[in-house]
Amino acid sequence: MPIDKIACCVDFSENANIAFDAAVEMADNFSARLCILHVVPPEVNPIMADSLLKSQSEDQASLILKIETRMQEEYGVRMGENMDYDLVVLDGHVSTEILQYLSENEIDLVVVGAYGLTGMGLVVFGSVAKRISHKAPCSVMIVRAGEKPAS
Repeated sequence: MPIDKIACCVDFSENANIAFDAAVEMADNFSARLCILHVVPPEVNPIMADSLLKSQSEDQASLILKIETRMQEEYGVRMGENMDYDLVVLDGHVSTEILQYLSENEIDLVVVGAYGLTGMGLVVFGSVAKRISHKAPCSVMIVRAGEKPAS
């Protein structure tokens, strides 16, 4: 099975960092392009007035810019000099956006952490990993904390 494009889903958690390390190693081993993905979930309140929604969308654009900067600082700087990669920030329902990206970009393998952030984020990201493993159009690698990536 040729692996030319690998996606890695990150949420800045320790588990995402472990998945990132595994994805980098695999991308290096296969000389594959690595797409590092983060999805900003929408904050939707159905009773908001239109003027508040416009302000919220401007805040969302500012948040996306901040996340792009953070991704470069946390993940981009850790990429090898010859590594072919993209840092991608998407906006929307987390698993839906990831699955759509995987399909549209012909990803061969997606790497995710078993769990994401603590608390509610743990529940949300854990269910995202489950949805991706069931619905992804490509192979899925779920990395657990405490496990070392294959050498």
